[in-house]
Amino acid sequence: MTKILVPISNGFEEIETVSIIDICRRAEIEVTVAAVEELETVGAHNISIKADCKIEDVNDEFDMIVLPGGLPNAFILAENNYVQNFLKKMKKENKLIGAICAAPYALHKADVLNQNYTCYPSFEEKIRLDGYHQDDNIVIDDNVITSRGPATAMNFALEIVKILQGKKKYIEVKNGLLQK
Repeated sequence: MTKILVPISNGFEEIETVSIIDICRRAEIEVTVAAVEELETVGAHNISIKADCKIEDVNDEFDMIVLPGGLPNAFILAENNYVQNFLKKMKKENKLIGAICAAPYALHKADVLNQNYTCYPSFEEKIRLDGYHQDDNIVIDDNVITSRGPATAMNFALEIVKILQGKKKYIEVKNGLLQK
């Protein structure tokens, strides 16, 4: 079974996080939510999620790591050694890496962000202007996929489904969601 890791910390963006988890699980992708702080993690808008495990207890192999945005989540993921080392390992193994909203900042800090990317407007100033696609909701550059923010979360998650599970599963899930 295809497996992805979704690390979160306090201040995660709820729409992005839940969209990634829910849509990938609908596509029969095994999703592990790993808390960087406590197992019960509180989002930017006071919605709590109980993670499956702590990030330091992750010892499985994954096909992809996906970072949701939100603040201070993006900064915490950028400073967490476990997350940073996991990102570097995925890059070294040429596995898939995804980030949305402010989370491409964490990819930048790990030096795994490819040339072309997008992110929440203004975060490109913390990353770099070169290669930033301000008008694209999703940017795929080799094995790294980035997206802009909450309004693009469903399409971002569906793109992950298409990449990991193929077009047939993508269309099935997309139609089931009534997504145009």
